[in-house]
Amino acid sequence: MKNARFLIKLKKEGKINLIAPSEEVKESYLKDSESYFISSKMLFKEIRLKESTQLIYFSVYYSILALLFRTGIKSENHLASIILLKEIFSLDNSFVLILQKKRVGTYYPDFNLQKQEFVQLIQKAEDFNINLLDFISKLTNEEIKSYRNKFTCFFK
Repeated sequence: MKNARFLIKLKKEGKINLIAPSEEVKESYLKDSESYFISSKMLFKEIRLKESTQLIYFSVYYSILALLFRTGIKSENHLASIILLKEIFSLDNSFVLILQKKRVGTYYPDFNLQKQEFVQLIQKAEDFNINLLDFISKLTNEEIKSYRNKFTCFFK
């Protein structure tokens, strides 16, 4: 219920809405996702865990935006995008919520992440991105219409 109120508020503010689906924007976000993932691994090798954690989050977030734009949903809010994964697409968003908290934690001086914990994060992020890319690539026009309808009905 809390998530629904949050999404409704953002919809009224125009921060989330239906738009025309865009294959071009989807592809752009997928390229960014891949680039951020590669950069994160490079920073990890230099033991730059703070920066690497931030890039891993954005890699996953850009994969989510690729899905949203493929189905014609605009979201200008990180948390809303993550919530939409579950509410509209019925996809598990628990890992992304954890990763988002880790990213926010990097903004504070007491941020601490063990190397092994990061290895687990990067593996889960890679799995998440692969699974989401697979989901996106299998979307049919009928499924896209269905998700758009579900989005519309969510706000009635």
